Amino acid sequence: MQGACDAHVHVIGPAGRYPMVAERHYTPGPASVESLQAHLQLNGLQRAVIIQPSVYGTDNTCLLDALAQMQGQARGVAVLSEAVTPAQLRVLDAQGVRGVRLNLESAGHDNAAALQAGLQDWAARIAGLGWHVQVYAPLSVVAACHETLRDLPVPVVLDHFALWPDATCALASCQSTLRLLEAGRIHIKLSASYRVPLNGDADVKAVAQRLLALRPDRMLWASDWPHTNREPGRGPHEVSAYRPIQASRLVQERESWLGQGVLARQVLVDNPQQLYRF
Repeated sequence: MQGACDAHVHVIGPAGRYPMVAERHYTPGPASVESLQAHLQLNGLQRAVIIQPSVYGTDNTCLLDALAQMQGQARGVAVLSEAVTPAQLRVLDAQGVRGVRLNLESAGHDNAAALQAGLQDWAARIAGLGWHVQVYAPLSVVAACHETLRDLPVPVVLDHFALWPDATCALASCQSTLRLLEAGRIHIKLSASYRVPLNGDADVKAVAQRLLALRPDRMLWASDWPHTNREPGRGPHEVSAYRPIQASRLVQERESWLGQGVLARQVLVDNPQQLYRF
């Protein structure tokens, strides 16, 4: 499908050129731009959104270099220092960055007050750029920020099915998030089903169908390539192998949620084109 986008991938460069932060929780191996382009081709996609991984902290050099190599076929979501200036934000926008990521899950944080403060601070700083805030946090933490999310002046994107915990959607956190979605206050990435705390493919598909039926214009699809992993028994500075997720599985899963028609075009092409300004 022409213009189809993978809305969540990472690029990991050579360690000598792109040092990782010492306090990281895991160490991924290389995942080059060339490998990303091969991944896109295998999945019938042309565009990607490159997400700053936690291992690089607020040094977005690898992300920016990857955006330049992709020559307009990618956009970026950065992790930024509080010291970043408005002028620096404008430069990042010109380089293809379209959002800032708040990653509580990878750091093991579940502090709703911290998320609320981050949402309010970054929204005020990026609203004039047309950016969004991307959030990776447990759904209970997101739901605790309901009023803030309802009134925020920028779009908010929730990673990886919003880490949806209940296929019946009966939990209070699910109901709160569904109300935000119905009001168009959030986007949700249908991505990384292996990270979602549900019981198997059938439950994941049921949640996908519920979300898509409610607001298909607020849904994104993503692969989570190259499928980072913290291998049991590996220290944080030892390389953990990526999860062995085949392109055929990604395509089959994607088509089971979206089909190949109008809905697929909306989620794979139209929605990311509008949000990330391709």
